[in-house]
Amino acid sequence: MKTVGAPEHEALSRWRPRTYSYDVSTPATVTRQNRERADRRVLVVEDDPTVLEVTSTYLRAAGFIVNTAIDGFGALDAAERFHPDLIVLDRMLPGIDGSEVCRRIRSRGDVPIILLTAMGSPDERIAGLEAGADDYISKPFSPRELVLRVQSILRRSIGDLTPEATFTLGEFTLDASAHSIVRAGEELALTAREFDLLAFLLKHPGQAFSREQLLKSVWGWEFGDLSTVTVTVRRLREKIETDPTHPTILATVWGVGYRLNFSETP
Repeated sequence: MKTVGAPEHEALSRWRPRTYSYDVSTPATVTRQNRERADRRVLVVEDDPTVLEVTSTYLRAAGFIVNTAIDGFGALDAAERFHPDLIVLDRMLPGIDGSEVCRRIRSRGDVPIILLTAMGSPDERIAGLEAGADDYISKPFSPRELVLRVQSILRRSIGDLTPEATFTLGEFTLDASAHSIVRAGEELALTAREFDLLAFLLKHPGQAFSREQLLKSVWGWEFGDLSTVTVTVRRLREKIETDPTHPTILATVWGVGYRLNFSETP
């Protein structure tokens, strides 16, 4: 085990140095679950050299191609040059912080983003999700858990190798194999988690789900921060509702959770 301290940057005055422990031994037990999906590219953005090394080593051992960057400007450049299938992005970076990097990358496309955060505050995690992140992991974290999160998101985002039939419900047409949802003839620009959530709800119209149920069914988590679901629902409503503040499609069921209302009329 190696103990590392996160450096403090003048531009990030709110950040305080923290100490984390990571297993830097060779991750011999980590294997890629789907070798037929090899050559997926992951961009890791982290300014702590030990965290960067450990994260990259485990991802490469799992079969991924890994590119790296150590600051916000480098992250934007690498995302433009390498076109990664997923980005692991530190929340606190020199130059441009991770949330702003996330916003800029998200404005260009829907590449999945996992945010690494040392922030214990729920407000900080929510801010990262609202910036467009699909998922987050709090430091210190298990590199194996990170690999599993990456595999889970990419497995969903690239679809199963067995093509699924196109599914239509009212205005919505779901093509899971193409990772596409079309509404009234126009494809929705969705992040990986937004797609997962809407696809799940389209397959269960009129059924109410608690946030705990959605966290388990869509995210694959047995437990976690329920605000993750709340923020993703909020972002999804902004893309499918005429008035997101008064939702009629993705409705809140008070005391329960959320329900996708189904209408036969386009």
